Amino acid sequence: MAEQQQYYEGVGRRKEATARVRLYPGGDGKFIVNDRPLQEYFVREMDVVRLMEPLKVTGMDGRFNVSVQVKGGGISGQAGAVRLGLARALLQVDPQLRPLLRQKGLLTCDARVKERKKPGLKRARKAPQYTKR
Repeated sequence: MAEQQQYYEGVGRRKEATARVRLYPGGDGKFIVNDRPLQEYFVREMDVVRLMEPLKVTGMDGRFNVSVQVKGGGISGQAGAVRLGLARALLQVDPQLRPLLRQKGLLTCDARVKERKKPGLKRARKAPQYTKR
């Protein structure tokens, strides 16, 4: 989206992923993720349903062109980051949406991240098998 126009921006993070979401008003509902169409970037239907939730809940789907730059993490983490960024961008559009988005849990950052590996263990918590002899 090279054209210069006013937009609303929101940043979302999830696990290792960061998404910068821009809403361009007066659009026809185009959704571009990293210069690719939404369905092409997020191939799993569940990811698409989850990240579109803020637009569906507020009844704003189809009213904006959405441009997303997302990096880091995996596909699921990126979808979660886009979802939070979308909700935050919608707050820029209309602050009256806060109670609705809050009630549906769309403004809450999911803080769960991968636990670090501990010394002497195979993973974060998996210990080597105990041998008596």
